[in-house]
Amino acid sequence: MKSFFRNVLANIVAILLIGGIFTVFFILMMVVSAAAGDNKTQVKKNSVLTLDMKTNIIDSPTEDQSDLFAFNSPSKNVLVYDAVNAINKAKSDSKIEGISIETDFISAGMTQLDEIRNALQDFRKSGKFVLAYGNTVSQPAYYLGSVADQYYLNPSGGIELKGLGTEVMYMKSFAEKYGIGLEVIRHGKYKAAVEPYMRDDMSDENREQLSTLLTDIWSVNSAKIAASRKISPAQLTMVVDSLYGIIPELTVQHRLADKLLQKSQYDDIVKSKLKLKEKDDINRISLSKYIRSYKDDDKSDKNKVAVLYASGAIYNGEGTKDIYAQNFVKDIKKLTDDEDVKAVVLRVNSPGGSANASDEILFELQQLKKKKPLVVSFGDYAASGGYYIAMAADRIYSEQNTITGSIGVFGMIPYAKEMANRNGIYAHGVTTNANSNNFSLINGVSPGTVRVMTKSVEGTYKRFVHFVTQNRKMSYTQIDELGGGRVWSGTRAKQNGLVDELGSLKDALAFAAKKANVKDYSVAEYPKKRSQWEQFFQDFNENEISARFIKNKIGKENYQLFEQITNPKLQSGIIMGMPYTIRLQ
Repeated sequence: MKSFFRNVLANIVAILLIGGIFTVFFILMMVVSAAAGDNKTQVKKNSVLTLDMKTNIIDSPTEDQSDLFAFNSPSKNVLVYDAVNAINKAKSDSKIEGISIETDFISAGMTQLDEIRNALQDFRKSGKFVLAYGNTVSQPAYYLGSVADQYYLNPSGGIELKGLGTEVMYMKSFAEKYGIGLEVIRHGKYKAAVEPYMRDDMSDENREQLSTLLTDIWSVNSAKIAASRKISPAQLTMVVDSLYGIIPELTVQHRLADKLLQKSQYDDIVKSKLKLKEKDDINRISLSKYIRSYKDDDKSDKNKVAVLYASGAIYNGEGTKDIYAQNFVKDIKKLTDDEDVKAVVLRVNSPGGSANASDEILFELQQLKKKKPLVVSFGDYAASGGYYIAMAADRIYSEQNTITGSIGVFGMIPYAKEMANRNGIYAHGVTTNANSNNFSLINGVSPGTVRVMTKSVEGTYKRFVHFVTQNRKMSYTQIDELGGGRVWSGTRAKQNGLVDELGSLKDALAFAAKKANVKDYSVAEYPKKRSQWEQFFQDFNENEISARFIKNKIGKENYQLFEQITNPKLQSGIIMGMPYTIRLQ
């Protein structure tokens, strides 16, 4: 008996020691990480600002999520607003002699690439150099790097220049094969968010809108590449269609690259620009470190223009990632009551989500607008619910490549009657009223529920269009013709009146400050970035761990389809959602 208690006690002590060691280790890692983040970088003279593969461009602080225990991750998240400011600051910084773009792949959205590219184009006016080097270069990375004075490629490298394409996965036959039923109610012939569950091929309407959208985006991007590389649009089209970028020699022959060089030879060119000797090292400074060298100096307490980031899908309730109505409304109310905040810019980068949550957010933004200017800036997406919440704006700015509109709504309820019946599972119920069992996972949706949901979808669509007519000063008929769930590029949205101006977040901030009659102001960001402690405990949430596992296995785009079927926060009502994600690949 003594040995038993001795063993139990030894095990308890061992567990406590391991737990204590883990706790101390974790706290030390957090302290070291925090201290490293607080260190202010000193910029050396004769430095080169470098965009490399360690830089991830993100749109909002809510996207700045660290993986569990990724304390010393080589990748650094940089807000696109900060990246653009850094390039603008480097233009007049005597310690920065030029910019080197050294990235084969870059994590950034279409509009984010545009903002950085435009800033690089402006930087060249300073007379300082912009050089680029690549090995096996992705299309987004080349789109960014093509703005350089000279583009150099590794002799065994290549450029993935192929144009834009998209692919939609259809699952109607899959659902029928395995006995999965989907009750779908939608408004709008272009509302393709539920099309993958209703058919096995692409509808003519969806093909039309996708073709127009991709053509609009590629026309803008290819024109910029052609202009920077000093080749005709027709020649670029031939090069892209022939995939000549894959063959290194052909990239030089057709002027995609200026010369084939090894990386050390490229470094020698940079050294010559800096007037360095062969044995000297190049003072490279990354975007993230350069931003850290000055960012705190730009802050002041009063006369703030706030940027409120609405990034991700829109949900009811509470949450830390994406846009959760309860949390988001709290931030709106804080900004409404904060007398130091003179104006607010709502930065929208959202494909939409819950109609109820979108409506709640719109109402609070309308209350904010009564007290101070509210300007909207669109990022990669401002579709469906993302477009809906912008209807409180005094003015809407969109990028040329923003995917916007998608004025439409739908409802979808999954059930598994056939699957259950095939496996010998049946469900029978007793009710007091006609639709007491309005929904069953086995038996599906009652006819009365379908009728009511159809009315609800139609009513929500009319409410959507109503707010758009008020903000855009257009008739119901005009908006309905532009709506029906159809998505537009920012260029087309400007042409058809869905936005006011084509411009960046910086342009929106300047207009908001002007409307608020403030000249000297600082920019405050909301929601605030979560601390690593908060991220740590959030990562231990069971649902969060499961979501990460599934997302890693099936991919982000497929996970969005999975969410539409399984997420109870999206199944609680009518959806204002974007049907697909388009990336510049």
